[in-house]
Parts: sequence; structure tokens; C-alpha cells
Amino acid sequence: MREFLVEIVTTIPEGTGQDEVDRRRAAEAVRAGELAATGHLARLWRPVGELRSIGVWRAADEAELHEKVLRTLPLHPWMTFAVTPLEPHPNDPGPAGGVGSKVF
Repeated sequence: MREFLVEIVTTIPEGTGQDEVDRRRAAEAVRAGELAATGHLARLWRPVGELRSIGVWRAADEAELHEKVLRTLPLHPWMTFAVTPLEPHPNDPGPAGGVGSKVF
């Protein structure tokens, strides 16, 4: 699976009742857990003081990311997405090898 950096901004439509917002947020938490369990959601952050999310998501390609992953989010109709495909960096200190483990 490929990795994607996804920035999500959720804008609740004016006039939406609090019950609807609460219902969708609860469903969103459940769905995020399901996507994490299947490996599609790797990490998720909220910048301090901001109402947006930044996450690392996984899918076979960008089409699958949109169609089979992001569209399944209960808040999807209220969300906008900025998607950046990622690839490993040779100096990444993460579990794939560490800094200097690859010749470039």
C-alpha cells in the first residue's frame, strides 16, 4: 500500500442540529477505528488550536484512497481534503532502515 499525507478540514453546514453533529462525530470515531484496524489509517493529528486534521493514510492508489477510504467517513460530506502522495526518504530514521542505510 502507498502512503498519503491527508489534510482534512471539516465545515459543519450552517443550521445543522447538534444531535446530527454528535451522531456523525460518534460514527466518525467508530469508522476511524475500523480504518486503523485495516491499515488504512496509520496516524492522525490535530494541530494545536486548529479545527483540522493531518494524517497518514494508506491505500493502493489515490483513487482507492478517495473512493474506498475517505468517502466512507460519516463526516465526508462536510470535509475537504488535500492529499499528498508520499514515498520513503533515504534519510528517514524510521523502522524501514534509518539514516544513512541507503545509498543515493
